[in-house]
Amino acid sequence: MNSQTSNRWLIVLGTIIVQMGLGSIYTWSLFNQPLVDHFGWQLNSVAITFSITSFALAFSTLFAGKLQDRWGIRRLIVTAGIVLGAGLIISSQVSALWMLYIMAGVVVGFADGSAYITSLSNLIKWFPEKKGLISGISVGAYGTGSLLFKYINGALIQNVGVSHTFLYWGIIVMILVIGGSFLVREAQVTSQSQSVKGVQANDYTVKEMLKTKEAYLLFIMFFTACMSGLYLIGIVKDIGVSLADLDVTTAANAVALVAIFNTIGRIILGALSDRVGRLKVVAGALLMTAIAVSVLSFVKLNYGLFFACVAGIAFCFGGNITIFPAIVADFFGLKNQSKNYGIVYQGFGIGALSGSFIAAALGGFASTFTFIAVLSIISVIIALFIKAPGQRAVLKKEKRNEKTQAA
Repeated sequence: MNSQTSNRWLIVLGTIIVQMGLGSIYTWSLFNQPLVDHFGWQLNSVAITFSITSFALAFSTLFAGKLQDRWGIRRLIVTAGIVLGAGLIISSQVSALWMLYIMAGVVVGFADGSAYITSLSNLIKWFPEKKGLISGISVGAYGTGSLLFKYINGALIQNVGVSHTFLYWGIIVMILVIGGSFLVREAQVTSQSQSVKGVQANDYTVKEMLKTKEAYLLFIMFFTACMSGLYLIGIVKDIGVSLADLDVTTAANAVALVAIFNTIGRIILGALSDRVGRLKVVAGALLMTAIAVSVLSFVKLNYGLFFACVAGIAFCFGGNITIFPAIVADFFGLKNQSKNYGIVYQGFGIGALSGSFIAAALGGFASTFTFIAVLSIISVIIALFIKAPGQRAVLKKEKRNEKTQAA
């Protein structure tokens, strides 16, 4: 193993450490009831905090690329780690909901998203030949962080109380993110490092990307993939009780199942996309999602069927959110990856909010799953026919040449 290869894997290690710290925010559900018990707030009002966090996370990705250009990747991650940790530490002192919304919602979400998208995109640039696998490792580390901190934060809440948990959580996350950043180095993109099926990929700016129809088609696909997974994560225990007639304790096991299969899907489907093609894997994952949500809608559920559907949706969701950063790099180049993926990533933020609103409008779980199934089939069709802009231009040129020769 040469020194360059060795250095690349040190950057992988640093990114994994950073992403594990960032992924800890997905333990928020642990805090809802303890905060209600401690302050006497309404449960729904406390739960809104994580919706604010998710939206701020997605919104921050629109600006993270510009901050990286100005500060460099390491300085950006260090700053995000300090702000993220400080937001959690200050949350330990809040006494009003609006303070919680600002610190644990806006501040934490913005810092988390800024470091998430830039560290992910930077790592993909270091491994242009293994975009899917590397994206899977990075996004998988984010998911592993949420699993690890379920135990850390759960133990802290029990032993020191919910307010003090914010303090210790903030300190641990700050150490992880800042510590991991010292192993991260800025990637340099070379022109020979990127091609899709032998066609040289152009480095699109955000403005150039937004002039292509492919940007909007990818957004539709990503929104569909995110909404299906995020909606399930939010209500998986409830659908186990209401649709599968499970007791509360048994249905609660589905929460752990979602986290496990979500992480497995990120690694397996990310690596598979390098071998068989990203759009084929996305199409397959969306088709599996459509089948699973259709079963949840129309079939009488038992224990096994319920858990199989939940595992399938979580697996596909994890895989899809892993593959899309690589697809954006394939379609629009590596140079502006953070900025371009930041645009498409808004599908995550909108998807996080849309599921609940659609469920309220349609009147229940089953009708919402039917709606998701329809969107998933539409996205499967898009995935089967969409081409990278450069590849589409080459195909058009070849057809023109064929017509000219025939004439």
